[in-house]
This record gives sequence, structure tokens and C-alpha cells, in this order.
Amino acid sequence: MLGKLILILAYIVISTFLFATFATEIEVWASFFVSNLVLFVLFWWHLYKEKEYSPFISVYIVFNFLFFIIAPILQLRVIGIKNADFITNLPYTSSGIIYANVLVVIFTMFFFGAYTLFKKTRKTRVVKHTIESNTRLPLVLIGLLGISLFVFIASYGFVISEISRAGQTSFSVGTTALLLWKKLLFVVPLGGIILSVQYYKNVKSSSKNVLAIALVLMLFVILLLWFKNPLVEKRNALGPIYISIIYLFIPRIFNSNVKTTFFMFFTMIIVFPLSAIITHARSSLREVFIQPRLLLDEFEGEGIGEVFNTLHYDAFINIVATIDYVKYEGFSHGYQLLGAFLFFVPRKIWPDKPTTTGQLVGEHLIDNYGFNFSNLSNPMVSEGYINFGVVGVILLAIALAYTIVYLLTWLQSSILIKRMMAFYFAIHLVFFLRGDFANGFSYYVGILVGVMGIAKILDYFIKQGIINQQQWKQSRIKKA
Repeated sequence: MLGKLILILAYIVISTFLFATFATEIEVWASFFVSNLVLFVLFWWHLYKEKEYSPFISVYIVFNFLFFIIAPILQLRVIGIKNADFITNLPYTSSGIIYANVLVVIFTMFFFGAYTLFKKTRKTRVVKHTIESNTRLPLVLIGLLGISLFVFIASYGFVISEISRAGQTSFSVGTTALLLWKKLLFVVPLGGIILSVQYYKNVKSSSKNVLAIALVLMLFVILLLWFKNPLVEKRNALGPIYISIIYLFIPRIFNSNVKTTFFMFFTMIIVFPLSAIITHARSSLREVFIQPRLLLDEFEGEGIGEVFNTLHYDAFINIVATIDYVKYEGFSHGYQLLGAFLFFVPRKIWPDKPTTTGQLVGEHLIDNYGFNFSNLSNPMVSEGYINFGVVGVILLAIALAYTIVYLLTWLQSSILIKRMMAFYFAIHLVFFLRGDFANGFSYYVGILVGVMGIAKILDYFIKQGIINQQQWKQSRIKKA
């Protein structure tokens, strides 16, 4: 109960500060206020009325509050002080801001409505088969370890080049090879870790395989740390992996809506921005220690606004940019979504394959407003809009609600690897909602295949091998 109260008070205090200090046109102010009010209703319902554990909604609320309320309001405050353009050089227009907020409100309302409807009408399926059979699981783990070690040897040069590569320089391999390494093969050890834990939960401590599986688990952990560390991978890819591992070993940390919301809220809204202000403060750490008031001055001045006025928090302004793009180029009528769903088709085979929506809108900003960067985010709200307008916004909201309700069944499954992939998606939702859709979708599919798909394929061949061996023995007995 105390956790719920703290979260509600924190939300209200932050909102009150934002709107009390937000000097802008009354229409713009009202559009953000309505958007925040709709989100607060969902926030309150999730904490006090939703009985089922749903980390997806926790992440959805925190994402929207941070990227669609806090960040744009603070950005608009800085824009009002310095110039009339966003950080992407897109000129500020009140009509663009208001329309973007209308789209956000439509998305949230239809998402919320579809989510509650699908939860009431869903049917729980009975799973008849699982790769977690204790008889085959050790063999699957050995197979996964063999694949992981082969990937380690084959990718050693690539990983070393990634460790030494400067942040802005190009990759040493092409896009297809990059996705194959990072989003598929490098996560195979994560599947091994999950299945090793499942094995321990299903067997007695006296089993002769326990020590062997313990060694295998340690090797999987070492390999995962080698493939997935801050020198090789970005934070948005590492976060879901390591938070999921924490959930795997200590599930009680995230086993309620309050706990998950509390963690995401104070991590993303308080800790990350605060750490950025401290690291970018004009005063030294020693000066701040002697005079704490210096750090407070950073908050009272432009410090907190400058933190949010970066491309890390560009989601809302890219909705506005997408609206501007559609005004000139028109809707894509599903072409952008088609490119996302067929992400695995190489451009050599499909020369007219669409670029990702973030890049498409980025190139629009470069061509029309002199911006110098095209690798931008593009939220699901604007992904729906660029494809089918307001109808597209509604369709994607419903599709997201259906996906989350489907994964809720996975989250409640007796199969650990399904539970973990559902929880992983909940944390991945931050990246998925920020967009663009093509990257968010393809990254999760790659992770799903790398963690779950490869293990299932191994299990299938092992199962068929055992069946064939049994049939061969029976035929020998009959002949004898």
C-alpha cells in the first residue's frame, strides 16, 4: 500500500511542477494536460484495480510519462528560451504539438480499451509439449553450449573490433551480418542460462547431472558477458537482458505491478536524468560536495532541460516530424509496416525495400530543415499514422494490446523460457514503443529465435534421434 501511495504522490508532484512552470499557449498546455490526465487514469487503474501481474502496462505508463509528458514539456521550455526550433531543426508549431498529443491520447485510449477487452475474452491454452523434459534437457544444454562456443570462436575478431571501435565509426560488418551476430547468435547463451535454471528447479539436488549442469551454467554466464557487455552493445539492448536475468534468479523483486512500476519509474524518470545532470554539471564533484547548492542550481537553471533536450528523448518531437512528413509526402498505406515485417529479406533481393521509418523521417528533416542525422526513433503512434493516418494509430494500439495479452499467457506459463521471453518483451517495450517499429520488431524476433527457437530445434532433432534409436532397437529385437 505504501509503494502505491509513493508512486501516486511522485506522479502528482512531478506533474504539478511541470504544468505549474509550463508557460506556453493555453491550447498546447491543455493538450498535454489532457494527455497526462488520460495516462494518470491508466496509472491509477494499473496500481489499484488490475489484479493480474502485468509488467507490460508498468513499462507502457512509465514510457509515456517520460517521453510524451516530461521530455517534451521540458524541451518546449528550453526552446522558448533559446530559439524556435526543436533539436532536430524542425520548426515549432503549436498545431503540430496539439495534433501529436491528440494522436497520443487516441492511441492510449484504444490501447487501454482493447487491453481490458482482450483480457476478459482470452482463453488459457493447455501446453502439451515442452523442451524442458528432464530426459532431453541436458542434451539440449550441451548442444546450446556447443553452438555458443562455435559462435565465440567465429565471432572473436568481430567482438574485438567492436570493443575497440569508436562510437561514431561504422561497423566492421554489414547490416545483415551485424543483426545475425548481435540479435540472434549472441543471445544463445541466455537461452542456456534459462534452461539450466529450469533444470535445477525440476531435479533433485542429488542428481548426478547437477554438478555438470552447474559448470555448463557458469560457461553460459561467461559467454553472455563476453557477447553482451557495455563495450560491445548499447544500453537499450543490455537493459532487457540483465533485468531479465535478475528476474530469473530473484523474481520477487519484480513479481507485482507496484514493484515493477516502482523500479521502472525511479530508474528511468529519476535515476537516469539525475545521473546525466551530475555527469554534465559545470561544477566538479569536489565543489558539489563542498557546496551542494551548486547541484541544486543545475536543476533550477537549464540543467534538467538540457538533459531532456537531446536525441535520447526525441520520441514526441518525431511524432510531430512524422506529421510534417505526411503533410508533404502522404501516407505509405502499409508499405512501411510491410518492410518491418519482412525485415529478414535482404535489400539485394528486394531493391525497393523501404527504409526504416526513423531514417525516412530523419532524411525528411535533413532535406527540408538542414538537420545532420537520420538515425532517429519513431514511436508506434507515428508508425501507425505514417501508414494509415488516425486509423493506423488505432490499429497499432489494438495490435499492441492483443500482443501483450497474448504474452500475459506466456508470463503465467509453467514453461520458464516462455515466462522469461514474455518478461523480456515487457522491458524491451521501452525500446519497442520508442521505435522505430522495424528495429523494435526485428530485434525481439531475433532474440526470440536465438533464445527459444534454436533450443526448440535442437530438442526436436534430439527427440527424433531418440525415437529412431528406439525403433532401431525394437527392430533388432524382432529380428532376433
